Amino acid sequence: MGNQQTIKNDKRTIFGWAMYDWANSAYATTIAGAVLPAFFADEIVPERGYDIFGATLSGEALWGFAAGGGAFLLFLLMPVLGAIADFSATKRRFMMSFAVVGAIITMALGLMSPGMVLPTLALFLLAQISFVAANVFYDGFLPDISTDQTIDRISSKGFALGYIGGGLQLVLAAALILLHESLGIAETTAIQIGLASAGLWWLVFGLFSFTRIPETGSATPLPAEYAGRNRTVAYATIGFRRTIGTVRKLLGFKQILLFVIAFMLYNDGVQTTIAMTSVYATDTLNLEIEDILVAFLIVQFIAFFGALAFGAIADRVGTKRGILATLVVWSGVAIVAFFLPEGRAAPLWALAAVVGFVLGGVQALSRSLYGSMIPEEASAEFYGFFSVFSKFSAIWGPLIFAIISSTTGSGRPAILSIIVFFVLGMVLLSRVDVDEARSSRDLWVFDGVDAEVVGS
Repeated sequence: MGNQQTIKNDKRTIFGWAMYDWANSAYATTIAGAVLPAFFADEIVPERGYDIFGATLSGEALWGFAAGGGAFLLFLLMPVLGAIADFSATKRRFMMSFAVVGAIITMALGLMSPGMVLPTLALFLLAQISFVAANVFYDGFLPDISTDQTIDRISSKGFALGYIGGGLQLVLAAALILLHESLGIAETTAIQIGLASAGLWWLVFGLFSFTRIPETGSATPLPAEYAGRNRTVAYATIGFRRTIGTVRKLLGFKQILLFVIAFMLYNDGVQTTIAMTSVYATDTLNLEIEDILVAFLIVQFIAFFGALAFGAIADRVGTKRGILATLVVWSGVAIVAFFLPEGRAAPLWALAAVVGFVLGGVQALSRSLYGSMIPEEASAEFYGFFSVFSKFSAIWGPLIFAIISSTTGSGRPAILSIIVFFVLGMVLLSRVDVDEARSSRDLWVFDGVDAEVVGS
């Protein structure tokens, strides 16, 4: 705990931590957001669609099933890894390992070309797993480097730098794609270079970030019952055991559980919007990849101001009210998206500005609100749960979108279905007692392998 105390609110550590958001946001914008989904739907998948399991699916439907189905792979893995990292004091090591692997896989996506449907989906799923896993440990550092008074601002700073970093890398990729003729290269080649550059950006700035993030906590010695076992197997067993114990105890903390369920619902709406916007704009709105790139650039740079603005708003009105305000706007976004005209980019760009502002707010405040409710000595484990809940929730939105889109032949009714997630999330979040949730942190005791609760 001694090292942990010295890095709380330490400017150098906070900057290094926030710079990882700058690094990995290149993946979020170029790979998961703007370029790869549009490239996949427009060029990787044949115009007639792709035959799989006896059905011919469009790029829009395929991407929806991949985005939703891939979340199953993360469902049980993340909290176990988090528990292992907390027990062995290896958050930084886990974070760096997944980040480096994810960055290398992302660079390999630059080798994908038209017709390579399954290899593209396979590499995307591996990169997505690495991205999410590294983020679990990244988020797990937030309670270590902040206090209740600074956690909102520090979380917002991370997202703000992420939006700028991801936006700048997307600018470089977009410039390459838009100017490909002047540069004497084919558009497909320009896109491939842009995809690979996202992985390089993630790797280079990520390695810089790791130089300023120390390992926190201290490793707990392996219990006698695990003596003589393979160390990896022993830690995996402990991870499962501690995870199961924590789940059982978590059921007794109504307010934290209520927040998690609310987050699962409204985050599903947010993640579906992010995952499906590019293919929706390509297949349903018939827009070009250049138009989509501009929309995502607008989102990125507006989100920088949104993250900072909502950090200040939370100081004045409270974190929960700040999140509720964003969810009202998100519901309106889904309605407006349904009415966007085909072939016209300007209305999409206007909506992108609104999305950017509330995206920065809802992501930064949700992370910090949860961080203020959980026990600090098990932050990686609890953020592992947070990741599992967010990824489990993110299964349903893209899958429902894909089913409605493939059934109706249009993404418009599919985009409208997202409103349900925002409304239900708002209702449950409004019932969360934040003060009670924060006070419950003192009831947790982590003694070796098992999590216990005072008075239980």
